[in-house]
Amino acid sequence: MQHRARSAEAKQRRTEDLLVAAAELATELGGVRHLTLVAVFDRAGLDSSAMRRYFAGKEELLLELAERGWQQWSDLVVAESTGSTGRTPAEIARVIAETLARLPLFCDLLTHVPLNLEGEVGLDRAYRYKLGAFAAHDTLADALAASGEMTVDQVGDLIAAALGLAAMHWQLSHPTETLAELYRQYPDWGHVALDFLPRLTRLLQATAIGLTQV
Repeated sequence: MQHRARSAEAKQRRTEDLLVAAAELATELGGVRHLTLVAVFDRAGLDSSAMRRYFAGKEELLLELAERGWQQWSDLVVAESTGSTGRTPAEIARVIAETLARLPLFCDLLTHVPLNLEGEVGLDRAYRYKLGAFAAHDTLADALAASGEMTVDQVGDLIAAALGLAAMHWQLSHPTETLAELYRQYPDWGHVALDFLPRLTRLLQATAIGLTQV
């Protein structure tokens, strides 16, 4: 029994090492699309031949990071909202934008989750992701609504807009080498593409104000 417990603990530690390695490599390489499981296992100091002991595939590993991203975002929003009252819709939008910007890996993953990650894992893993994501969503929506002048339903719509806008604009603001060179040659185009937080904030503030008028 003790041996089994120690084995479970060792597997959990190695799983955490793999998640840390994946997050580090995604940052260094410019996005999760460049990750391979072999590189992640090498970074974590583990033999890639044993990868199936930890994750069924790259999609499952990245979905775990996305689920944790939801919890991190929820924690940030709750911390920013505790004790706050009377926030205007524009102020609530600013909190959403600024907290998302503090989670670049999560913003990157927001593109990939609906495209392939949650559809390429097993049913049980997809269920656990949805369960965690919806719980985090509801917690942060309640916290934002309690802090200001928007209803929970309005905040929910604003979060939906934020997810789509953050996913798209994060990718635009982290271009491939080809596009980066193009933006160096045509700086006006690069300026439009690379102002992630200011643009996200403006668009979410306009959306938040509009939601309170319909």
